[in-house]
Amino acid sequence: MVGGRARARSPRQFTQDPEAWPEQTSTDPAAEAVRQIARSLATALAGHGLSLRTAAAGSGVNRQAIADLLAGRSWPDVATVARLAYFTGTTLWPGNTDIERKRTH
Repeated sequence: MVGGRARARSPRQFTQDPEAWPEQTSTDPAAEAVRQIARSLATALAGHGLSLRTAAAGSGVNRQAIADLLAGRSWPDVATVARLAYFTGTTLWPGNTDIERKRTH
């Protein structure tokens, strides 16, 4: 599986309180990126008054895939994020995850 064993857990499971997703930050850089994408997407959808059904139809991304991304249950691929960003006219990818870097070398 791409991403190794870490992707066996959902992004929300990398937070201290998964029920607080997407408000609860994560120390895992990948999960934190997904959290920030989910927050940005939720804000964009609400700002444009778009339903999941409308976003799915307009972006070509499955409605359940959008719901799973927003809920932190899945790891979105680049194509999914790109299609949703294009559809909403919003930059979804975070510029920086603002978590402490751990260098191993």
